[in-house]
This record gives sequence, structure tokens and C-alpha cells, in this order.
Amino acid sequence: MIILASGSPRRRELLEQIDCKFCCETAHVEEVKAGLPEKVVLKNSLIKAQDIAVKHKDALIIGADTIVAVNGVIYGKPQDEDDAFRMIRTLAGKKHLVYTGLSLVCNGKMWQDFVVTEVSMADMTDMEIKSYIKTGEPMDKAGAYAVQGKSAVFIKAINGSYSNVVGLPLHKLYELSQQAGFSLM
Repeated sequence: MIILASGSPRRRELLEQIDCKFCCETAHVEEVKAGLPEKVVLKNSLIKAQDIAVKHKDALIIGADTIVAVNGVIYGKPQDEDDAFRMIRTLAGKKHLVYTGLSLVCNGKMWQDFVVTEVSMADMTDMEIKSYIKTGEPMDKAGAYAVQGKSAVFIKAINGSYSNVVGLPLHKLYELSQQAGFSLM
């Protein structure tokens, strides 16, 4: 059995895209917010996976955590519309990095790694940012945007894994699941 330790509809859609048979159970943990981006996503993905693994010893638990970073400053999900505006204004017209940490846990064993993708965002006017925020889309997304959503028109380039920017780097997940002896498909 495979359990995704997340309530993210985007992560569910990515696993469904590859015909993975899984179920979801949302982890309820206090996430780490500060530190080196790669360490933050690895720690958060692990505590999510471990939270669910306690109840399902024989299942493969997938924990994931995604953040956006600019010059080492981490941007998670916005707290409100003002925070979303601040984040998007910071990202607009620049390159930033998207980090996703993956942790697989089963029977007390653990497999971990992270993926980094560089995203180039076009410049945006204040009016474009406010209009985008009014859609509600940025409010539960790291960095306050959804590459697979309406903000796609402002993404100039992606250097690396697209599925990582969505929130679940499928190739890295496949590699880790192979190491763990589980088939995703």
C-alpha cells in the first residue's frame, strides 16, 4: 500500500497521472520554517511521512514539502493577500528556485532526496498581480503562484523538473520508490 502524506490536490493529480494506486492521509505537523532551503524541505517531508507512518507500519509513506527561495530567503504559502502580493512582487521579473523534499518511510526505513528547479518569471504590473490574487489561486501555494494554473502566462522558462514546481518531482519519486522496492505504476 502507498500513502501520500498530503492533502494537496496537485500532488494527487500527479500520482494519478502515472496511474499510481495510492490513498491520501494529511499529516498534521508543525513545519520547520527557517534554515537552508534543502534542509527545510527534507525535514518537513520527513516529519510528514513519519506522522502517517506511525499508523501504517507496512505501507510506503510519501512525504513531500515544496518551497520557493530567492537568495536563500524562503517563501512558503502566503498568510493573506498582502503577503501574496509581497511574494509575487519579489518573484516578478526574476529567477527563483523551487525546492521539493521527498521522504519515503516504510517499516522504520527511510529514503530521502530533494530536487531544485529554476523558474524565470516575467515582470508583472501591480494591477496584474492584484488581478491574479483576486482569483484566489495563490493563497495555498508556495511562492503564491501555481505554475499549472493561471500564472502560467507569467512563467518565461523552467530549468529542471516541471512536476517539481507543481509540488511532486515524479522522476525523483520514481527513483526513491525503486530504491525502497516499491512500484509506483
